Amino acid sequence: MRVVSDSSPLIALARIGQMQLLADFYGRIAIPTEVHQEITVAGRGLPGAEEVRKADWIQALVVPAGSDPSVVQAVAGLGGGERSAILLAKALSADLLLLDERKARRIAQSVGLSVVGCIGILEAGARAGKISDLRLVYLDLLKQGIRFELELLRDSLTRLGLPEL
Repeated sequence: MRVVSDSSPLIALARIGQMQLLADFYGRIAIPTEVHQEITVAGRGLPGAEEVRKADWIQALVVPAGSDPSVVQAVAGLGGGERSAILLAKALSADLLLLDERKARRIAQSVGLSVVGCIGILEAGARAGKISDLRLVYLDLLKQGIRFELELLRDSLTRLGLPEL
């Protein structure tokens, strides 16, 4: 399975000690060099920087030149990391793009990419028995200052038949 990630799922999962889920589920993950720089250089000393730098299962790749002009136009209003993640995912014909931001997710889906975010990864971890208490993990996300709409977290817990936050 070919998987590309933006920075937000990597940082969020690193902050709560759950980044290993990505290696467990997907084996290897590609990230654009722009995302690698954003996390490991610009974010040096911040949560996720060392985890990403040390993860031998994360490969930083340059977004190839000559991207489809319609995709380039579609991603024009996004931040650099999101834009490069979508362009790399399209260039690699990725099976999955890891992306959290709502607008970027809509655009990625509109150009034919399958997308999952941090909540979907954590749900999969709970279903696979890799997370024993998803509710506590979500509370940890919030405690760490990671911004997710409470309604999304509540809906996730409801889908899995778990107690509310």
